Amino acid sequence: MELMNCRNCKKLFNYIAGEKLCPACKEKLEEKFQKVKKYIEENPRENINQVAEACDVTIKQIKYWVREERLSFTDDSLVGLECERCGKMIHSGRFCKECAGGLADAMTNAYKRERQQVVRKSSAGKMRFLD
Repeated sequence: MELMNCRNCKKLFNYIAGEKLCPACKEKLEEKFQKVKKYIEENPRENINQVAEACDVTIKQIKYWVREERLSFTDDSLVGLECERCGKMIHSGRFCKECAGGLADAMTNAYKRERQQVVRKSSAGKMRFLD
């Protein structure tokens, strides 16, 4: 644990992990999240500006919750974000399905290649050191 100033109210608190907010500000933010979530459920066709204005939350905060996948919008919703890789319109998360699949495949292939190199180095019969 370390002492830190809350980035919202600037009060000192014991920081453990996560957002750099004191417990009181975290609770207020969670209440705002629940308000936004309820508003979106009741008004699914509203755009992000209308949601932010009605719930007294910044657009940046709403986008953060969507990227975190705490909030998602329906496919017919006017609200959307761009995929961080290709720019395609998405309604939740950071990447579209195609890019997420491609990144997962790339990670799997990189792991397999690394694994094959380790097996080749160790099977020569002599002691080897990995870089």
